Parts: sequence; structure tokens; C-alpha cells
Amino acid sequence: MKEEAESVLGQLGIPVSNAVNIFLKQVVMQRGIPFDVKLPAAKPLEAGALTEAEMNQELEKGYTDFVQSKTKPAA
Repeated sequence: MKEEAESVLGQLGIPVSNAVNIFLKQVVMQRGIPFDVKLPAAKPLEAGALTEAEMNQELEKGYTDFVQSKTKPAA
């Protein structure tokens, strides 16, 4: 990973030590890590991997969320 980072930073013309200093200054300025630190989103279900009963259960959950207005617009 270090070599990949050095390569990217080299292409940008930024030495690793400068990149680290930039990061540390941002930590101070923002009083925290300057980007979101979170777990990746859950992997979506694959319809073909579900049994008919499991598919019906997922559809029922979706319908219940819809009826209870627990949905978000796509855009």
C-alpha cells in the first residue's frame, strides 16, 4: 500500500512527508479526521441466491417499509 501511495503522490508532485503534514494540519483545523470513517455499505442481496420463501420475505419487508413511509427517494 505504501508503494501505491508513493506512486500516486509522486504523480501529483507531493512528497509523502508533505502529504502527511497536510493530513495532520487538516486534523487540527477540522478537529477530527478530515474524511468519513465508516464501514462499507452492506452488500446487496442477489435475487438468484434466495429461495422463494426468502425472496417473499424480502419483498414483504420492502412493502412494509413502503407502507410505513420508511423509504427514500431515488434521486
